[in-house]
Amino acid sequence: MWSGFKSIAAAAFALGAAAASFTAAEARELKEILKSGTIKIGVPESFPPFGSVGASGEHEGYDVDVAKMIAKDMGVKLEMVLVTSKQRIPFLETDRVDLVISTLGANPDRAKSIWFSHAYAPFFSGAFAKAGVEVFSVADLAGKKVAVTGGTLEDLKLSAVAPKDAKITRFGDNAGTIAAFVSGQVDVIVTGNITALQISKDHPDFELEVKFVLSNSPSYIGVKTGSMDLLKWVNVWVLTRKLNGTLDTLSKKWLGQPLPPLPAL
Repeated sequence: MWSGFKSIAAAAFALGAAAASFTAAEARELKEILKSGTIKIGVPESFPPFGSVGASGEHEGYDVDVAKMIAKDMGVKLEMVLVTSKQRIPFLETDRVDLVISTLGANPDRAKSIWFSHAYAPFFSGAFAKAGVEVFSVADLAGKKVAVTGGTLEDLKLSAVAPKDAKITRFGDNAGTIAAFVSGQVDVIVTGNITALQISKDHPDFELEVKFVLSNSPSYIGVKTGSMDLLKWVNVWVLTRKLNGTLDTLSKKWLGQPLPPLPAL
């Protein structure tokens, strides 16, 4: 009888522990964040211009500004948590952060683990060239000298759609691709918008332009699965900041371009 009682007690204890574990893992909802007076937001540890240590010694960037505005508009204190790419989703799943604002792209695999807000920032690959180069679509690459880093997603996409007479040169790394473009060996560089932004900063006389977008992968705010009220609030925030031009101002400040049309989920 005593052994049976112990078995029942052990089972009850295990059930209680499991329930406590489940409660601890539950998503922190909007009302709980408001009550606590603090929101924990993951931002890029070192990925300029979205988040990195600036000349002032303070962490700054597009995503950092977005995190600060969200906390201010929510009326709570910001606890900024620096994350690497690999930490973004695990930190959200384990309640180390309430939101992740760190150039997070959405895809079906990631959507099994977390929820995504409406897109708030552009992130894309495209063709870039000086202002005087007449390229408006992929068809206009015919006869043009084009630089791309071999084996990248940009290379695979470009190879699939470029005209047969486009003179594509594939380089072993980004440094070689950039050097070829900067030195005038090619007319067009196919790369990510962040790389192009750095070229533009280093060589403002180029008046670098986005000629066309090759592939689009905008950034979304990550929300823990189950935080429905928080997700709804964030989506209203993104919509409002798009409509009043705030995100456009941030895009011009940090990314050197107007905010393009972004998808809503």
